[in-house]
Amino acid sequence: MHRRLTPWLPLVAACGTMPAAADAAATAPSYTQALQDWRKPEELSAWAGQRFSYDAARALQFSATQRSVSTPPAIADPAAFFEAPVGVCLDLSRFAVETLRQIDPQAEARYLMIEFEPVMLSGHTLRLHWIASFRRDGQIFFFADSERPGHIAGPYATARAFIDDYAAYRGRPVVRFLELDSLQRQPRTLASQRPEAR
Repeated sequence: MHRRLTPWLPLVAACGTMPAAADAAATAPSYTQALQDWRKPEELSAWAGQRFSYDAARALQFSATQRSVSTPPAIADPAAFFEAPVGVCLDLSRFAVETLRQIDPQAEARYLMIEFEPVMLSGHTLRLHWIASFRRDGQIFFFADSERPGHIAGPYATARAFIDDYAAYRGRPVVRFLELDSLQRQPRTLASQRPEAR
């Protein structure tokens, strides 16, 4: 049975991080050393929970409005992100997926792109959100969420089950979602991934 999400889960996640994972995350002095020391997603997630800071101004640079007039900035390289863990969902999810693929290939790290109904913020249209996922014992877990960087949600039988919970947690309707192996977005043709109308 999967864990239901509630608005206070970020606090629970911060309190519930396993000490061993937090200790391992805190002691890695460099990305190279982290790749040698970390063995599981819990260590990566603990590090993100301790270190990641959200950059609201950078988020606007990735808005649909801004992308229509200029090229968005580069997504942070994992090694550079380790040194300066400030950014947006794209930076954190790339760090998580690429790092987990190196430390635990059997976890089958992937991206989850979530398209919400658009909102306007400071004249910018925002709709996309990216997080990471991994598999364990036939179940899916979701993490590296810039909304709650140290939290691991799951287990879930399907991504759709997570999306139902996540839409309620965020209080925003989800238009569609895609499970992807890269950050290259796919055309809007996968109707099977659209959440059912309620």
